[in-house]
Amino acid sequence: MGRDCTQEREKVIQINEGAIRDHLGALVRSTVEETLNGMLEAEADRLCNAEKYQRSGARVDTRAGHYQRKLHTTAGEVTLKVPKLRQQTFETANIERYRRREASVEEALIEMYLAGVSVRRVEDITEALWGTKVSSGTISNLNKKVYEKIEAWRNRVIEEDVPYVYLDGIVLKRCWAGEISNVSVLVAIGVNRDGYRRVLGICEGAKEDKAGWSNFLRHLKERGLRGVRLFITDACMGLVESLGEYYPESKWQRCIVHFYRNVLSVVPTKRMLDVATMLKAIHASEDLAAAIEKAEAICLKLEGLKLREAAKKIRQSIVETFTYYEFPREHRIRIRTNNALERIMR
Repeated sequence: MGRDCTQEREKVIQINEGAIRDHLGALVRSTVEETLNGMLEAEADRLCNAEKYQRSGARVDTRAGHYQRKLHTTAGEVTLKVPKLRQQTFETANIERYRRREASVEEALIEMYLAGVSVRRVEDITEALWGTKVSSGTISNLNKKVYEKIEAWRNRVIEEDVPYVYLDGIVLKRCWAGEISNVSVLVAIGVNRDGYRRVLGICEGAKEDKAGWSNFLRHLKERGLRGVRLFITDACMGLVESLGEYYPESKWQRCIVHFYRNVLSVVPTKRMLDVATMLKAIHASEDLAAAIEKAEAICLKLEGLKLREAAKKIRQSIVETFTYYEFPREHRIRIRTNNALERIMR
């Protein structure tokens, strides 16, 4: 008897989660549908300057029935009853004419695709979330809109002077037709006269070589990049030569962090911390003369420690890292490294 009672109680408290979820989904959809249709009716009343069936001397139009239209929302697919008017074309700011999806749904589809989710998975996800499957053609059409906006942004005119420009490249993985390949992306950010940073350009290149950098700099120049006093970059092959070709009047600052890495590449692991400290001491100097003097002293010290290759690299290239001394003191810490761009890359 006691066991039977327990079984009965267990049956009573069992919950059909699937049925509840379906019921709640239907309830939300019906509420959304009712609200949207109410908004359409109110908009029709406003355009007619009178409520439905109301006799009024101020009325400027009358109804001519309605037509049904499906709309994909984040609550699922709903049916709209769009009013028709005899004298005016019914248009509402609430729901754009001919639109089949909420803006939030379109944004979600685009974000999923740009995040690398396959078209097939997007179809499955939309069906699970909203109860309706969005076709691959729909996703393709939405992406065309996005690419048009991206291209318009990439080719926009640069209208202001940009005294400081940071350049760097990053290698990304790209999946195309089931194959994964490396692609170099060249990036430029600038600091305007008010001190604000802007992404100036992004361009895909076969690799970071002279041809790639020349094409990118030509692209920036044709869009109006001007007033550049200083380029901050690493010593990438072909980049410095391309800068001299397109911006001969501008100065070049070699990123000191990239320079440190280059020197440390020939230093034993156990000595790296000591040498890094020495290099930082050079760029902590008060002025250019002090920095040159400090660099020579450190080279002599490294030679005494039998780190001749490190000393050789410093003597060959240290001057390339001193250009920032020609600029205002308050700017120097910001323009001697490429860190501003490295953070954006990450």
